[in-house]
Amino acid sequence: MTVDLFADSVYHLVRNKYSQLTESSSHAQPKVLAGVVMSRGFDFSSAQVVSLATGTKCLDLEDVSDTGCILRDCHAEVISRRALVRFLYAQLELLLCTPDDSKEQSIFVRNKDNSFRLREGILFHMYVSSSPCGDARLNCPYETTAAYPSRRFRFHLRVKVNGGEGTLPVAAQRSRDFVLPSKPLLTMSCTDKLAKWCVVGVQGALLSHLVEPVYLHSLTVGTLCHTGHLARGMARRLAPVKHLPLPYRRQQLLLACLSSRDVRPSGKASSISLNWSSGDGCLEEVSTSSGRRKDSGTPSRLCRHSLFTRWLQLQRQLNGPASGSQASTESFSACKMSAGRYQRALQRFGSALKAEGLGAWFRKPLKLGHFSVTV
Repeated sequence: MTVDLFADSVYHLVRNKYSQLTESSSHAQPKVLAGVVMSRGFDFSSAQVVSLATGTKCLDLEDVSDTGCILRDCHAEVISRRALVRFLYAQLELLLCTPDDSKEQSIFVRNKDNSFRLREGILFHMYVSSSPCGDARLNCPYETTAAYPSRRFRFHLRVKVNGGEGTLPVAAQRSRDFVLPSKPLLTMSCTDKLAKWCVVGVQGALLSHLVEPVYLHSLTVGTLCHTGHLARGMARRLAPVKHLPLPYRRQQLLLACLSSRDVRPSGKASSISLNWSSGDGCLEEVSTSSGRRKDSGTPSRLCRHSLFTRWLQLQRQLNGPASGSQASTESFSACKMSAGRYQRALQRFGSALKAEGLGAWFRKPLKLGHFSVTV
């Protein structure tokens, strides 16, 4: 299968799933749509969409009252990855919590050390209708003057500003060349997050306690796409990242551009971010101004609190009620930081980029993760 045919298959699967989920609603064509397709090898006759999301905004302000119940970054790529993590939890639950005849349906198998890995041949492919914000995008805001061309900060880590509508290079944060907002800069660009997932996987720190790293195999991009920019952001600048703890590695994404297929809708971006993962009955609507469900104001099914609860429930299932009850007294941050190999891989990633003069990775304050869940 050629790259064009492969990318075209991913594109149609995600677009058709979005149309199917929104056919009875009033949702307009999104500014940015992202989704993840799962295949067994490159046989797309049985491939399926396992996560889907829309959105272009994020919350700039730090909310000290947040106990993991707010979605801060509602960019489609980020929410689609969260929905993929939700799907991974469901697949682990299928393996651990169902009769034996259902376990074969799970995409995970158990290792001898009681950890889990993907079944042979399972691949994940992300589609994004517009080039990820940050270094991979052709036209970067705030750097369009002749005096400060964008090429000056090529390869650099960038942070989202202006509610997620633009990005600035981390390396310029103390420079007088740019007018920086007074709000905390806590959110890295989507290009940078995708690059991070190429090193530590998409499963996150919590799930890395249980499963081997889960990597995207390919990235297909629509408007504002250029394969050179994508390769720079996702591959070439990761060359200095070395000596990762096993089983972590640098994943070389298969990259494809479909600029002729997608037209980015004009007009104001929606204040609603949609999400869905395989097994969900319907789309969830999240207000990008609050980071919570639009209809009830309650936490999203993709928030840290929700995913932490599912992780603790899996730990309880694996280790018994006593262990699960004890784990519930530990904070979210503590459980993430105790994922030793994941944290070492993340540290190698950040240190390598910083050593190259590309900026330092902004990590959320640990106090935002100092919440616990009882299961």
